[in-house]
Amino acid sequence: RWRSSAIGGRRSEEIAELIDLFSKTQYRAKEVGPRVEMIEKRCLELFGRDYRYSIIHNASGEICGHYPRQIVFLEYECTEPSKDRFESTVQISKLGDLVNRSKMARCRGRFVCPVILYNGKHICRSSTLGSDATLEDILLLLSTLGGSDDYVVRNGDSQLFDKVRGYDIKLLRYLSVRYICDLMVENKKVKFGLNVTSSEKVDKAQRYADFTLLSVPYPGCEFFKDYKDRDYTAEGLVFNWNQDFVDAPLTIPACFTRNLNIDWTAYRSWDLVEQTQNYLRLLIHIINNESGLLVHCISGWDRTPLFVSLLRLSLWADGAVHAGLEPCEILYLTIAYDWFLFGHMLPDRLSKGEEIFFFCFNFLKHIVSEKFSAIRKQRLVQRKVTTSSPQTVFWNRPVQLDDRLPHPLMEGKSSSSSSSQSEQGFPRTGSSPLAVPGRSSHVSERQSRLEAVREVFLAAYSSTVGLKSSAPSPSGAISGLLEHLARGVGLRSNNAII
Repeated sequence: RWRSSAIGGRRSEEIAELIDLFSKTQYRAKEVGPRVEMIEKRCLELFGRDYRYSIIHNASGEICGHYPRQIVFLEYECTEPSKDRFESTVQISKLGDLVNRSKMARCRGRFVCPVILYNGKHICRSSTLGSDATLEDILLLLSTLGGSDDYVVRNGDSQLFDKVRGYDIKLLRYLSVRYICDLMVENKKVKFGLNVTSSEKVDKAQRYADFTLLSVPYPGCEFFKDYKDRDYTAEGLVFNWNQDFVDAPLTIPACFTRNLNIDWTAYRSWDLVEQTQNYLRLLIHIINNESGLLVHCISGWDRTPLFVSLLRLSLWADGAVHAGLEPCEILYLTIAYDWFLFGHMLPDRLSKGEEIFFFCFNFLKHIVSEKFSAIRKQRLVQRKVTTSSPQTVFWNRPVQLDDRLPHPLMEGKSSSSSSSQSEQGFPRTGSSPLAVPGRSSHVSERQSRLEAVREVFLAAYSSTVGLKSSAPSPSGAISGLLEHLARGVGLRSNNAII
């Protein structure tokens, strides 16, 4: 399996040091000390292990204050020079220009940013689109301050949005992104009666009509306080879709609903495990098509890194990306780059009990099955999927009483519950967040890889943040189990199994 050595022990401690800093420090590009500089350097080293890359410079946050200071643009894999390789045709200078011109199209300036390279296709992340009012205010301010003529408002709202959102569209096209997955549960985010964000799916001028838009509503970080309050148990935890602000239905082109064997009409009855599994399977299915993918939520720093991180780890477990990295290394990279350097507010989320960060890595136990393998999907997808004038499946039916899963408190008391089996066919776990959903006599390479990553994460999390149960755990002392794991991977001893 993975090598056992003092080096492995140090790498486990490196994860613990990273999580400790992350839990106490909010990353800002203009306020970087030596420890963050070390993290940045380590990320570049890990990217460079398998890829040729260029850098988009964001030295003091001038492009975006909560994006990495050194934004990595992956060009091609460089591990096997003689092997046929997928190489990007993107020029870094043109990419940088489009980034600068498009950044104000999106909420908080969090522009479309490529973060994973898979078979020559870019998986990107961003925030959602800024609202009409937000864009107008920003551009008028720049005009007043003598900003670039490119951004001066001269001829009304229509031309303003054509220009700013036009650059956003040019950036998407330049990165060959065709599919946009929107995780918002709202069509527009409203605060104090004002639309503070919008989204591609409700763009009045239909500027994004040439893209394949998928509305895949997923609960925001506030919902993960319920997860924490249920002793980190996602089984049986169902989002309340009847809240007033929830107005974005699940909308998926029919071409992506085939071959997955998922009843999408039942999405309102799925618990958090089934919903996350099904959305991840959908994303993996999409990236095995011919074009790139954008994933975003509202601000792009909670739900977005959750799915970006799960995609990176799942593809790594398949050997499809970052092939030269060991479990501790891929874990370090995704925590540091996908979460910390892209601005996830872990100290704030922990103070509120919104533990979406912990959920992400503990969730790896639910995606060990080959059903989540992109390599398997590649073999299944033999024909080209055409998406011009796509048929769209649109679900927004009211929830019937008999559609709902049992109340969370009743979980485990009924053997006939439809939620008693996980997506991959393993029995559902009990209340313990540490349980692995069953083991067969044969453990696949994918499963062993993901379990190794999860084990290191749980041990590091235990030695730094720790789990804070709201009530005594029915499954026993969670902290004691985590302490046992910590010893097992070397955070409490010098003998590590990585």
